[in-house]
Amino acid sequence: MYDDGKLGLVQDDKVYDVSAALSVLPAAQKPWMGGRGDPLISHLELLRPAILAALPGASAKAVADARFLSPVQRPSKIIGVPVNYHEHVVEAESDVATFSDRFRGSIEQQGFFLKAVSALVGPGEGITLRFPDRRNDHEMELGVVIGRKVSNIGAEEALPVIAGYAIALDMVVRGPEDRSLRKSGDSYAVLGPWLVTADEVADPQALDFSLHVNGDLRQASNTSRMIMPIAEQIAYASRFYTLYPGDIIMTGTCEGVGPVTPGDTITCGIAGIADMTVAIHSAYDDARNVR
Repeated sequence: MYDDGKLGLVQDDKVYDVSAALSVLPAAQKPWMGGRGDPLISHLELLRPAILAALPGASAKAVADARFLSPVQRPSKIIGVPVNYHEHVVEAESDVATFSDRFRGSIEQQGFFLKAVSALVGPGEGITLRFPDRRNDHEMELGVVIGRKVSNIGAEEALPVIAGYAIALDMVVRGPEDRSLRKSGDSYAVLGPWLVTADEVADPQALDFSLHVNGDLRQASNTSRMIMPIAEQIAYASRFYTLYPGDIIMTGTCEGVGPVTPGDTITCGIAGIADMTVAIHSAYDDARNVR
């Protein structure tokens, strides 16, 4: 999704406007009873041939000139996985003053957490720091987008329910409040720049990723270093609640978590997925906090 809500297909550093494909989506007779989940992700298999049919003759622009929105617009929930890399566990335990000691134990003992859906933005919208006088940290992660409704499934059933992958930034303001509250400010859940469908990623558990702030390397790791693998994350989440198309799992961050301030620029990338740039704003800059 890009610019003013166009549906795009990215090929060879260009994004093609294939919004015409949206005409195949079934019209909701009663939108308020349309069910849970993102309609685009729910009907992805229906959309794919329509997107290809719309491609010939579609207008295009350079990826660098597009303002990318979140590829998922209506998730029922955004799920966060805590301290899922050993090196980040060490980092957090060595700096209790910053990371606090409220959350200890294994991932299962801590449990997953939820971020408010209203926190979701795309990279083109940027991040507006809700409390610029407090420490606000970046946490780069692989974002997993669920493709169909499932509940209480096993890890061996999990990977086929994935619609695709994107870069995720799980932003957080440090402080004494509950983790979910501090991670749910407007724009504190960045997803993008686009969705790479699951069939395009041979092994999501073997992806290099990195994050820079103003050109300085902050985070770098590989998804193979996760404590709880992606399949187990999906299975574990599905034990507690039904997963719907478009639900987002932010799969945990590695070491190198650090602060950002207004005026900073985050650049990050995941091999085989994408690269993206995100600007950091202040809530007082120019009313960007009003959405």
